[in-house]
Amino acid sequence: MSFEATITSIHRMTPRVKQFVVERDEPFEFEPGEHTNVEFEQEDPDEDEDAEVSRPYTATNTPGNDAITLAIKRYDDGTASVYMHDREPGDTITLAEFHGELTLRDTDEDVVFVSTGTGITPMMAMLKEYLEEGTGEAHFLYGEKSQENLMYRETLDQLASEHGNLSLTFSLSEEDWDGRTGHVQDHVEDVLDDLDRHFYVCGVPQMVVDTKDHLDDLDVPEDRVFSEGWEDGEVED
Repeated sequence: MSFEATITSIHRMTPRVKQFVVERDEPFEFEPGEHTNVEFEQEDPDEDEDAEVSRPYTATNTPGNDAITLAIKRYDDGTASVYMHDREPGDTITLAEFHGELTLRDTDEDVVFVSTGTGITPMMAMLKEYLEEGTGEAHFLYGEKSQENLMYRETLDQLASEHGNLSLTFSLSEEDWDGRTGHVQDHVEDVLDDLDRHFYVCGVPQMVVDTKDHLDDLDVPEDRVFSEGWEDGEVED
């Protein structure tokens, strides 16, 4: 089932990512980590009628409010990302009901969130839920190409200053800096005292598959590693 919502503000987060605040007249109900779909029609040059477009985006806030935040990266050859980046405050968009497989399984377990790029979006919602309800330690590993592309860095730093059970690790793959470099998943065993935790992984399919393989090499049981689940089919052997 779809519903209408209104974009009330837009904030540029990085050179290619905008954050949209979207509101409606009743609270959004979902499990942190689940995604909605932006739906619209676009002219199809090969057909006599418009084509329906539907693309998933994950709220970065927790549920129960009449507003959600969506962080969307523009791809020049994209469809929905270009459509959203062309929106303005006051525009109405169509959203689908929330769904997805990447949600917190157990807030009593120590947790690790591993993400790259806009894969950080479900992690932000789940991290906020964990800091509100969790009883263990949370480690947040986030990889990007460069510092200017890091999303939610100030928010994460603020959360870490407020919650002693949260540790942060940033890694850059294409910039030398004072922090860690290379693929973020390669730092898992360096920053954790032990691997007896639940791992949540989100990013481009190759990164998710590589991370799950790396965790398997580290003898982390498969039933303690969670992702959306569709990524394996997107990566060629």
